[in-house]
Amino acid sequence: MNKIGLTQPNLCKVTHSYPSPVISCIHKDPHASEVSRITSLSSENRHTKSFVDESTSNALKDVHISTQLLDGFLDLAKDNTSRDLETCGVLGAFLVRSTLSIINIRHEILKGRTYYVTTLIIPKQDSTSSSCQAINEEEIFAIHNEQSLIPVGWIHTHPSQSCFMSSVDLHTQYSYQVMVPEAVAIVMAPTDTSRSHGFFRLSDPDGMNILRECQQTGFHTHKEPVNGTSIYEDCSSIYLNPNLRLEICDLRH
Repeated sequence: MNKIGLTQPNLCKVTHSYPSPVISCIHKDPHASEVSRITSLSSENRHTKSFVDESTSNALKDVHISTQLLDGFLDLAKDNTSRDLETCGVLGAFLVRSTLSIINIRHEILKGRTYYVTTLIIPKQDSTSSSCQAINEEEIFAIHNEQSLIPVGWIHTHPSQSCFMSSVDLHTQYSYQVMVPEAVAIVMAPTDTSRSHGFFRLSDPDGMNILRECQQTGFHTHKEPVNGTSIYEDCSSIYLNPNLRLEICDLRH
């Protein structure tokens, strides 16, 4: 793939790289067993729409995430987790605009249809047991600009809570999703025995409209969509890809 040999010129140190110094992308059919699609969990309270209808022009693009990202992030967050403090990170991706960048794909991918998350940025941050706020955000922007990365979402821990999206999380997700419709919120809840992690988005248009109109800050309640759907939902266009290289930039040190 062109332009995926990442460097970090004078911006930060790459603290972790998976799996090798040479980035590789998909070399199998994306529906093969090696690349795992995240399927939506059925729930009485959450209705998930399909985002992968290729026949519609506004269908969301697929997002491929390294299988190393979840464990790598939890490892970097373990000190905070042990102290019941949240940790957050930002996902940076490339948008593949041509099938020529993919090798040995059996089924064609439509032009510009796939994001590949190649960078996880751990910003300097202020944390509590129920919140996490990135600081010095200009450092994040600098890496995205230098590497031509697209912010396709974020990841954070719930060290002692269950796997869900709080009202503050919903507002954070809105700030990403209003820029990039494919943006995903990954919640890691290591103490939740029923669900240790989740991939979420605001429902569109219902959840997005509610957050767009909400002027409250801090923890508060949101009204539910009048049509009975949920304000947020499980993603259905996320793939865990073992062939995708990941670089982690920890700006906290």
